[in-house]
Amino acid sequence: MLSFLVKRLFQGIFVIVGLSILIFIIARIVPGDPARMSLGPRAPQFAVDELRREMHLDKSLPVQYFYWAEGVFRGDFGKSINTKRAVNTDIREFLPATLELALLSGILFIILAILLGLLAAKHHDKWVDNLIRGLSYVGIALPAFVVAELLLLLFGYVWPIIPVLGRLSPETGAPTHITGLFTLDSLLTGNFTAFFNALAHLILPALALATGPLFQEARLLRASLVDNMGKEYISVATGYGLPSRVITKKYLLKPSFIPVVSVMGMDLASLMGNAFLVEKIFDWPGISRYGMNAMMNKDLNAISAVILVFGIIFFIVNIIVDIIVASLDPRIRLGAKS
Repeated sequence: MLSFLVKRLFQGIFVIVGLSILIFIIARIVPGDPARMSLGPRAPQFAVDELRREMHLDKSLPVQYFYWAEGVFRGDFGKSINTKRAVNTDIREFLPATLELALLSGILFIILAILLGLLAAKHHDKWVDNLIRGLSYVGIALPAFVVAELLLLLFGYVWPIIPVLGRLSPETGAPTHITGLFTLDSLLTGNFTAFFNALAHLILPALALATGPLFQEARLLRASLVDNMGKEYISVATGYGLPSRVITKKYLLKPSFIPVVSVMGMDLASLMGNAFLVEKIFDWPGISRYGMNAMMNKDLNAISAVILVFGIIFFIVNIIVDIIVASLDPRIRLGAKS
C-alpha cells in the first residue's frame, strides 16, 4: 500500500503542475484586457498601462507564469480585480461554504444511493426495482439547477417550512469562526441555535446537488450487485447453505462496491464545480459562485486560484478513492507493486 501511495502522489505532483500551466494559459488567452475591465472604460490609458505593469501583463507568458507560480508557492494568488481584495482572503471566505454544502450533499447521495441500490438489487425485476429504476431515469435527466428551482418554488412559496436563501437567517448570529463551516463551528462552540439554523439552510441546496449523483450511483450499485449475484462463488456459497445475510455481507458487497466507489469519489469532487448555479439560486456565498463571477469579469488571479483549488480537491479525493479501492481489491496494490 505504501509503494502504491508513493506512486500516486508522485503522479499527482505532475498533474497539479500541468494543471497550473494549463489554467494559467487559458486565463491569459481569453479575449479582453483585465486591466481595462478592472478600471472601467473611462479610465485613462496611463492608469491602465500602470496596472498592466503591476500585473506583469506587459511581459511574455513564460515570465508571467514565473511571477504567478512564485506567488502561488508562497501562498499569494494576488489581488482580485473584482472584489478589490486579496484572492487568499476571498478563498478563505467562500471556500468553507461550498465545502460544507458539498460534504452534506455527498453524505446524502452516498447514503441514499447505497440504500436504494441495495433495495433494488434485493427485489430486482420486481415492482420495487422497476420503481427505483424509473425514478433514476428522471433524477439523472434533471440538471441540478432545475431541481433547485423546483425545490425553491415548493418550499419557498407553496410549503414554506424551511429556509431557502443564504447560510443563516438574519436574526441568527454567525458562530465563532474556527473552520468556516457553520454547522461544525456551531457544534464546537455549543451554539445549537446556529447549528440547527445552518443545517436547515443546507438541506435544499444539498438535496438539489445530490439528486443526480444519488440516482446514478444507485443504478450503478444495483447493476453491480445483480451482476455479482450470478457469479459462481455466490452460487457455491449458497450451495453450502450459508445464510443470505452472510453471503451479502462477506462475499457480495465488497466486489460490488469497487466500481461504485470510483464513480462516487469523482461525483463528490465534481459537486464543488457543479454548485455555481445552485449557489446562485439559493443565494449561497460559495466559491463556485465566486469563481463564475470571476470568469464573467475576467479576474485572472481569482480564476486561476479557483480552478487550482478545485484541481487540488479532485486530486485529494482521487487519492482517497484509490486507497479505498485498493483496500477492497488487493489486485490493484499488487499491480502497483509489480
